[in-house]
Amino acid sequence: MNKPALLLAVQAALEGDWDQSHKIAQDYSDPMANWIHAVLHKIEGDEWNSRYWYARTDGKKYEGYSDANAELIAIQNSLK
Repeated sequence: MNKPALLLAVQAALEGDWDQSHKIAQDYSDPMANWIHAVLHKIEGDEWNSRYWYARTDGKKYEGYSDANAELIAIQNSLK
């Protein structure tokens, strides 16, 4: 896991730069990157793809957070 890169992905997502965040997240295949990837697709409104990426995390669920920004902050805190 590349924590600095994943923190950049989360920061980009929080700032509304979905494309940059997605590019970073898809470069990694660990559960944390997959969680970021899942949230990005949730933000995009692509539920099927989001659920696909949640299935590749360490037990995170699509229904786990109702607010994507709160979930991104939780990811950010997990990476610190």
